[in-house]
Amino acid sequence: MMFDIIGKRFWFFLISGVLILIGIVSLATFGLPSGIEFSSGSMLAVMFEKPVDHAQFQREMSNLGYTNAIIQRTGEGEFLIRTHELTEEEKTQIEAALTARFGQLSETQFYSVSPMAASETVRNAAIAIIVSAVGILLYVTFAFRRMPKPFRYGTCAVIALLHDVLVALGFFSLLGGILNWQINLMFITGILAIIGYSINNTIVIFDRIRENLRKGISADFETVVNNSLVETLSRSLNTSITTLITILALLLFVGATIQNFAVVLLIGIIAGTFESICIAPSLLVVWDKGEWGRFIPWLAQSQAKA
Repeated sequence: MMFDIIGKRFWFFLISGVLILIGIVSLATFGLPSGIEFSSGSMLAVMFEKPVDHAQFQREMSNLGYTNAIIQRTGEGEFLIRTHELTEEEKTQIEAALTARFGQLSETQFYSVSPMAASETVRNAAIAIIVSAVGILLYVTFAFRRMPKPFRYGTCAVIALLHDVLVALGFFSLLGGILNWQINLMFITGILAIIGYSINNTIVIFDRIRENLRKGISADFETVVNNSLVETLSRSLNTSITTLITILALLLFVGATIQNFAVVLLIGIIAGTFESICIAPSLLVVWDKGEWGRFIPWLAQSQAKA
């Protein structure tokens, strides 16, 4: 018996809506804490010869006048200190004070980002995401140009990708509020990787829909889409599961250096798998059947009266 995946499309939309709502509430509550690449400042990473307690380290930084410094400790015992943009003299003073308090330290990383460079990074990141979305829309529309209404395929693919990005942003905001994580360039790299990965899965399903439409397996578009989904389901799940295993290995063994990248990929691939199977094909069916009114009760009522 064939699984009726598409028949449950409005349940999938409900799940998606709840996830996005949680993300929006999180963004409104915690915001999206940005790293120095996007808001300027300095990042200093130090490691001590002897173990140092995080609370004592935080207290010492406050005593030095850096009450707003954001301090994170990695699994290797390294301390990451984010402050306002430091001069070389200020950095030397901090290291000297920490050495006097906790013993010999080694500086493993230091870099600063000016406000101008930070604003330029924000602008470039936004442009990269917008260009990738427009490029995907044009490419998918062109790839399915021989199909009836090819623009629908491109539009549904981009809407589904926006779903993935919103879910990733929302849940990362939640993690940022709880664990004090911040977005950085690795986060943006992860978002772009999610876009590429998700569109690959979606295109595979759309391509099977195109093949089945050409074969004429059914006159009902919903049946064609559902059959195409079932035929590609194992491929989509197997690909996602093997990718998740790799990402979990990166997260567990590589550590804090790619933490943002690995976590946003983990969230995005789970959301992207759900989206490519349950959302993007369902949007095609909703558009084909003219069911947009079911998302807005008053619009549905007006359509019924008409």
